[in-house]
Amino acid sequence: MSTPIETGSLSGIRALVTGSSRGIGADTVRYLAAAGARVVVNFRNKEARALKLVAEIEAEGGEAIAVGADLTDPSSVTTLFDAVEKQYGGLDILVLNASGGMESGMAADYAMTLNRDAQVNVLTAALPLLAPGSRVVFVTSHQAHFIKTVETMPEYVPVALSKRAGEDALRALIPELTEKGIGFVVVSGDMIEGTITATLLERANPGAIGARKEAAGRLYNVGEFAAEVTLAAVEPVPENNTRYVGDVTDFLGSK
Repeated sequence: MSTPIETGSLSGIRALVTGSSRGIGADTVRYLAAAGARVVVNFRNKEARALKLVAEIEAEGGEAIAVGADLTDPSSVTTLFDAVEKQYGGLDILVLNASGGMESGMAADYAMTLNRDAQVNVLTAALPLLAPGSRVVFVTSHQAHFIKTVETMPEYVPVALSKRAGEDALRALIPELTEKGIGFVVVSGDMIEGTITATLLERANPGAIGARKEAAGRLYNVGEFAAEVTLAAVEPVPENNTRYVGDVTDFLGSK
């Protein structure tokens, strides 16, 4: 698989992408592995899909392991990082990609538990494995990043508020991360075609994604956005620790 960064440039680098058995996370793992990184595919309940991705990476000459974890369960998170430490001895890149909140049958506070509380707990648990020079990337959407000032689709509001709460909680840790020599980047993009979130939004509000696409002119697909997440893990930390994907002026002006 081609990669947005030079092949072999991440030789020896160890990377974990949460929620990476499918979608943006899976393509991010593919890109990192194609560049030479040793990767951890994290999943909650899609073990078969995660193992298939590991096999795919190994077939291309890469190195990968699959480790399941429920990120809302602190003991499960501890087990995840115990496995990472045992296999790789530490981490150089942590991509906080896993999110949710639109799934049916979940508790009322599930979005906040996953998108805020779990994100902070995962990063805190990872800190002993992150050496100076390592990088943490948090993946979000414009709809969440700008939720305090820009109205979004009603069906997405609980997720957007919880994602923004998670971003704020993680940003509060930047001084500690900086002191440890760990870079932190938020990657914010518009709705992404082909993601589970887009699918659920379209199901709840038929035509919503098409309307957003028409307003924006185009929407990034999964592979394109994953390439931006991958670049955020290796390029210099941008101003305000934020990497915007796409035309933010267009997004703000379209509302």
